[in-house]
Amino acid sequence: MSHNDSIRNLLNIKDKNIYFDENFVSDELIKDITAKVFHAKLTYSPTYCTCCGGESSNIIKYGFKASKIVIPGVSNFNTYLLLRKQKFFCKQCNQTFMAESSLVDKNCHISKSTKLAISLESKEKISEKDIARRYNVSHVTVNRVINSHFTDFTPNKNHLPEVLCFDEFKSTKDCSGAMSFIMCDGVTHSIVDIVEDRQLNNLIEYFSKYTLEARNNVRNIVIDMYSPYVSLVDRIFPKAKISIDRFHLVQLVNRAFNKTRITVMKKYIKKNTPLYNKLKKYWKLFLKPYADLSYERKTYCRNFKRYVSQKEIIDYLLEQDKELSIAFDVYQDFHYAIKKRNFERFKLALEKHKNIENQYLKTSVNTFNCYLKFIENSLKYDYSNGPLEGINNKIKVIKRIAFGYRSFLNLRRRIFISCNLINIKGTLSA
Repeated sequence: MSHNDSIRNLLNIKDKNIYFDENFVSDELIKDITAKVFHAKLTYSPTYCTCCGGESSNIIKYGFKASKIVIPGVSNFNTYLLLRKQKFFCKQCNQTFMAESSLVDKNCHISKSTKLAISLESKEKISEKDIARRYNVSHVTVNRVINSHFTDFTPNKNHLPEVLCFDEFKSTKDCSGAMSFIMCDGVTHSIVDIVEDRQLNNLIEYFSKYTLEARNNVRNIVIDMYSPYVSLVDRIFPKAKISIDRFHLVQLVNRAFNKTRITVMKKYIKKNTPLYNKLKKYWKLFLKPYADLSYERKTYCRNFKRYVSQKEIIDYLLEQDKELSIAFDVYQDFHYAIKKRNFERFKLALEKHKNIENQYLKTSVNTFNCYLKFIENSLKYDYSNGPLEGINNKIKVIKRIAFGYRSFLNLRRRIFISCNLINIKGTLSA
């Protein structure tokens, strides 16, 4: 194997019209950074003139023109290919033209393999600036490569899945609303689409573009307790049943109980400091299902100055305050009913605690009553917004790594790329 073949193999160059010099690599200082520079020439005998289409017999070689091409790094160095391209002169049209290569596009100094690597890197959770630094290009170039190499995601307006999950995430500054809307398939968990604004009028306008047949195909929609979603479903999806995500049901009563615990805790900050410390320290135990608390395994607790079990801790703290004890019973009743997916038990808990005096829990009970028919569907069907919450977490990671996005379109495209919903256009070869 010749040294030309070996170097082409090392740099993953497929064009056999590129020939490397005897001293094919050197270290040079470029932009105050030591870089590896490979030296080669591109030459061949053209079959016709690219200017006039004249025959090869009228074409002569007319010297070289050097071009410094950015290629993927070697040994963690910025790497360039100093390629001397053959110039040709056509006697028929008196025009000159340059030799072309599959390594790089015409009038471009960034190799196709570098662009392909940038496109593949954009699928990972990494900022565009880090990609630019890794491949020795500018941030604008990375953004341009991503925009040019990926097709725009266009949802099928003639089809919607039978189960949809609705949610939202914090949008970019160029959007009219603070939150953007996202929906996914409740069965396959793949993103269906992302809409710039979650306001009701915008969503009605958006879903009106789907055919009536597609909207009638939707049988179940999972939402959080955002009332405009209910209005949207009633107007746009006449055959769909609404389910409230079970996580949000637990979260609602969880927060109400936690606020009650903090209110009770603050009563003892000066009056009974040891009790205040215990209520503050063991907040996690209050949120566990009572049946899951350990009563046999005891550990030493400094606040009690003795060995105690989890159940003994909770029982002791509930005995100290009646308000906290009542709130704990309410929390446990609803939590158990939701966990066991028992709607009859959930209704009994609502009836039992309908006259509760605690304002935090009273608000939760009233909210449950407002959404009762949707909660029945939540406990009946297996669908949830769990997969969509995972996607939202990934979106937060993408935004955090990039230190925020200014453009909603760029963020939307990056989300689809990271979720493998859009593919690279064609193939790029060097």
